[in-house]
Amino acid sequence: MQRGMVIPAALAALGAALLAWQSGDEGRLGPWVGALALIMLLIVSRSPRAIVWLAVGSWVFVAVHHQWQRQLPAGLAGEDLQVQVRVLTAEREADITRLTLAIQRCRAGANLPRCDALGRVRVSAYQDHPYAAGERWQLTLRLRAPHGFANPSSFDYAAWLWREGIHATGYVRATPSPRRLEAARPTLRTLALERLDRAPLEPRTKRWLAALSLGDSSQLTQEDWALLNATGTTHLVVISGLHVGLVASFVLLACRLIARLVTPLSWRLRAWPWWAAGAACIGYALLAGMGPPALRAMVMTLLGLWVLGGRHAPGPWQAWWLALVIVVALDPLAAWRPGLWLSFVAVAWLIVIWQGRTRPVGIKGWGYALVRTQLLLAPLMAAAVLIAFGRVAPGAPLVNLLAVPFVSLVMVPLALLGWLGAALPGVGDALWWGFGQSLGLFRWLLDATLALAPLWQPSAALRYPLAAAWLLVALCFGLAFVPGWLRAISLAVAGFLPFAHVPEALPPAALRVTVHDVGQGQLVELESARRRMLYDTGPRFRSGFMPLESLWAPGRHFDRVLVSHADSDHAGGVAALRREHQVAQWLAPRGETLAVEHRHCAQGVEWREDGIDYRVLWPLPGLNALSPNERSCVLEVRIGEHRLLITGDAGSDSERRFLGALEGRVDVLVAGHHGSNTSSGIQFVRATEPRHVVFSAGRGNAFGHPTDAVVRRFRAVGSCLWNTAHDGALTFVLRAGEDLEVSPQRAPGGGRRRCR
Repeated sequence: MQRGMVIPAALAALGAALLAWQSGDEGRLGPWVGALALIMLLIVSRSPRAIVWLAVGSWVFVAVHHQWQRQLPAGLAGEDLQVQVRVLTAEREADITRLTLAIQRCRAGANLPRCDALGRVRVSAYQDHPYAAGERWQLTLRLRAPHGFANPSSFDYAAWLWREGIHATGYVRATPSPRRLEAARPTLRTLALERLDRAPLEPRTKRWLAALSLGDSSQLTQEDWALLNATGTTHLVVISGLHVGLVASFVLLACRLIARLVTPLSWRLRAWPWWAAGAACIGYALLAGMGPPALRAMVMTLLGLWVLGGRHAPGPWQAWWLALVIVVALDPLAAWRPGLWLSFVAVAWLIVIWQGRTRPVGIKGWGYALVRTQLLLAPLMAAAVLIAFGRVAPGAPLVNLLAVPFVSLVMVPLALLGWLGAALPGVGDALWWGFGQSLGLFRWLLDATLALAPLWQPSAALRYPLAAAWLLVALCFGLAFVPGWLRAISLAVAGFLPFAHVPEALPPAALRVTVHDVGQGQLVELESARRRMLYDTGPRFRSGFMPLESLWAPGRHFDRVLVSHADSDHAGGVAALRREHQVAQWLAPRGETLAVEHRHCAQGVEWREDGIDYRVLWPLPGLNALSPNERSCVLEVRIGEHRLLITGDAGSDSERRFLGALEGRVDVLVAGHHGSNTSSGIQFVRATEPRHVVFSAGRGNAFGHPTDAVVRRFRAVGSCLWNTAHDGALTFVLRAGEDLEVSPQRAPGGGRRRCR
């Protein structure tokens, strides 16, 4: 590609991807809008070279728009689909198998939309069938369109599904029974995993070997990932430029040594070592499964070899833009992956800080280069990670100074040499035993780092100012022409900003209430000036996932947690809350069994904090024969003239019995039993006349919550209705003497809807 064409081609690819994404889901004019924009680009440019831009942009636009067209049609949600599939991944977790499937044939029932376009789906299988990657199966699936929870500053699962090319999620039906159509064909990767499984090694060593050398990171446990994320070392395990670059470098050095021995007078002119390094780079990426990180690493390593080879090679920046074009063209959804931008930003910064400098010489020179590179990369990458993920690992700069050379010079060579020696009895296993010992030292280093510098999640108000300060530090120290006094100022700003920033605190007699989006369950957070409490802890799904795990960084303190009753949709997050956070006091009804010691909540229990009155209205004190739902703790909160009422799963009979304790209209009501017809009786609704009603229900739940009858009752008294399934998390701010404020996490058009 000629000079001057690469940057426009890259911009055309990125612009086309953005245009297709904006116009694809809702706008049916997307193809026409995209075609018109690209034709205008061609006409305005008046240059034949614009044909290249048009071709690149059109390719990316069509590929991204095609992803929208493959989404599950709305009319097929919750319907049984008979499919023939190829298993792409199979991850076993306790009594569940998570499957990523490529749909080969799909048949829906009569009078239903066609599902031929459906591509990749992610489903859960609860049966004991031994699924394996590469197999073909005939299954009956029940699917729904990709969807995730919408909570403040939390992981966006729906966006992850989109960028992974997943077109539907769901589960495998038990009947008719799944049937295997074809066994998996052996591949080099599957044979390697089988060989590793037979090796006499500890389970921890096996799973880290699979991740570090074969790219099978699915074998790492949740604990492994938590440790890596909290210490900023995830990049060392995911197959990336470090691993692919090391393989290419080892092969290049070995081949150049051979060339020097064979042709001592002209070995520097030999091209075949560079070709061999490129072939090794491609082969290793294929062995690692050619996932997005491996693909990026392969492309960037190949172009790096071209630049270093010096034979008609482009400059570093030209190669950088060319790599971006190739990666986006090969994988258009990569434009939405944070890993793409983190990788390219890091490489761009390496070009900036090393361009024009002489190559290091000797151990001292390379040691200095490593330390300088890591220290200059640290503030930039911290800023990028903070913007992308809303968190930062304070110990990452220092731990990476030790971990990067240790992993690249000890662990990865031992892992790869173990594969080379696997054919010799005992040699490969001995090398892998050494890998296991080094892994123990590596884990000790990460554990010590995490103990000294735990993962930090700044407030939303501090996130962007702090990222800007770290970016300023990186620029001041990375650019040679910046004066010393400006560098000192940048360090001072970045160092004092976290301490100078005082998060906005609620005044006394003010309460922030967040009804979190947790699917078919309930979790309400109540935060005042100095106190924080939870009403319920959200569900625990059959797969074992608890939405509470994704809401806060570990270490959050709660003064009080009130569990309405022990059903899994209300108390499912107790285990995660107990494991990752600190709770001063637990409350639950008498007769409920929880895994924590708790005080009984009953009528008459009340307290006052920060000018706010809390009162338990139900159940009655002492033993009772009520069902778990009917003895749910009912909590009333008073803030000046405002009142909040949360009734758990209490039914109409219980509502009538505590109704006498209520006085006047309720401002915010979290509807009982997720909007079930067993709660929110006519008498209760007319007596409370709530201004705002929140249904904490799952999207497309099988129970039909909230029911039409309950919705009509609240509408009849003029209530404003909210549903976490559609509005996401709901945040209410109640201040004495002021109007109530409502903020939905999903706000159509970016504004607040319906209610004052």
